[in-house]
Amino acid sequence: MSYLLVLYHSRTDSVKNMAYEISDAAQHAGIDVKIRCFSDDSDDLVVTIDDLKNCAGLAFGSPTRFGMMASPAKQFWETTSDLWLAGQLIDKPAAVFTSSSSQHGGNESTLLSMALPLLHHGMLLCGVPYDVPALSATQTGGTPYGASHVSGLTNSSNLSQDEIAICQSVGNRLAKLIKQLQ
Repeated sequence: MSYLLVLYHSRTDSVKNMAYEISDAAQHAGIDVKIRCFSDDSDDLVVTIDDLKNCAGLAFGSPTRFGMMASPAKQFWETTSDLWLAGQLIDKPAAVFTSSSSQHGGNESTLLSMALPLLHHGMLLCGVPYDVPALSATQTGGTPYGASHVSGLTNSSNLSQDEIAICQSVGNRLAKLIKQLQ
């Protein structure tokens, strides 16, 4: 069974809400989805190495922590050396998504740092192309490197319409690539 693994860490539900938008779009495009998180402080199941090994594609999300991914995400990736040695993730499409409290809170540097383990694993990293109208219109989150959310000083986990559209474009694009690669 092929599926998109939507893997995330979220403390205030912003990244979780993004994960569900990406998941919904991929499911509507005809792809099975497994949603997993990095720790047991969520209602979703905790990811296993087998979840990652057996996926057909990956959407990976983490909040911004000083311009980097959250430590539970980094700790998980440090356990994937066996998959790397065996080439288990080579040529699988992947995308990254994040959330920060401010527009200049490190979204782009976080997305770029999140891409590093995926590239080391040989995954096919896809961003958000400029044919997604919300990318040019957004006054909140969204970058060509991946979907993002800006929660503001109130730490709102409510996604803007542009952020939702960008997340959905990521889910649709991953679903399309998974189908093409199969």
